[in-house]
Amino acid sequence: MVASGYGLSVVKQLNSVMMGPCFCRDDERVIKMASSHGPLRVGIGGPVGSGKTALMDLLCKSMREHYDIAAITNDIYTKWDAEFLVRSGSLTPDRIAGVETGGCPHTAIREDASMNLAAVADMRAKFPGLDVVLIESGGDNLAATFSPELADLTIYVIDVAAGDKIPSKGGPGITRSDLLVINKIDLAPYVGASLEKMETDTRRMRGERPFVMTNLKKSEGLDRIIGFIEAKGGLTSAISAKQRGVGGR
Repeated sequence: MVASGYGLSVVKQLNSVMMGPCFCRDDERVIKMASSHGPLRVGIGGPVGSGKTALMDLLCKSMREHYDIAAITNDIYTKWDAEFLVRSGSLTPDRIAGVETGGCPHTAIREDASMNLAAVADMRAKFPGLDVVLIESGGDNLAATFSPELADLTIYVIDVAAGDKIPSKGGPGITRSDLLVINKIDLAPYVGASLEKMETDTRRMRGERPFVMTNLKKSEGLDRIIGFIEAKGGLTSAISAKQRGVGGR
C-alpha cells in the first residue's frame, strides 16, 4: 500500500492499485529527473536487517527487463551485500559493485560520498546507456541521509519487527526520505506491533510524504515502490524506449 490518505484496512488489499494520480506508472505529468545528466540514482537506506538488500534484489529483478540498471552496495569491511546480489542473480556480476566504506558508513553516503560517486562513474563508463543506479547504504540509524550529490531519490526502509515506535522516533530517514517503506507487516502479530499505530505515527511525522507498507518476502507492495520510482524519477519515457529494443539488462 502506498499510504497518503488511505486507511489501514487497505493493507489487506496490497495487490490493488493504490498509487493515485501522483505516482501512477503511466502518468506523463511527472518531472523528468532522468536526463542527459546521467542515470536516475536511487538511494536505499535503513537499519541493519530491515530489508534493504531484499528490496535491491527485487527491484533489480523486476526492473531489469525494462531499464538499463546497475546496483551499488555499501558495507563497512565486507562486500557481503554485493555478493548476495550476485549469488541471487539480481543482475549480471559486472552490473553489481560493492563499496567497502571502512569506519562510519554514513559518511560514505553523505559528507564524503566520493567512493560511491566513483562507483557510479565506473558503472556509467561501462554502461553509457544506464537508466537507473540503485545505491544501498550500509546499515545505518535514523539520522543517516544521502547527499543530494549522490542520490536523486531516497527510499528509507524500516521493519515492523523492530517495534511499532520506530516511526514516532523521527529522524531524516523517517521524515524526509522521498518514500518510506515499512517492511515485514506480516510479522506484526508475532512481535506485538500495531500497524494502526505505525500508520498514524508515520502520517504525523511525514505529513504528505508517501509511505508503503510491505511484505517483501512475498513481494507485497513491490509494485507500488516501482511505480513510485518510475513516476517520481521520470522513467515512464524509458519504458517505451526499452519496448522498442533500446538498451538491455
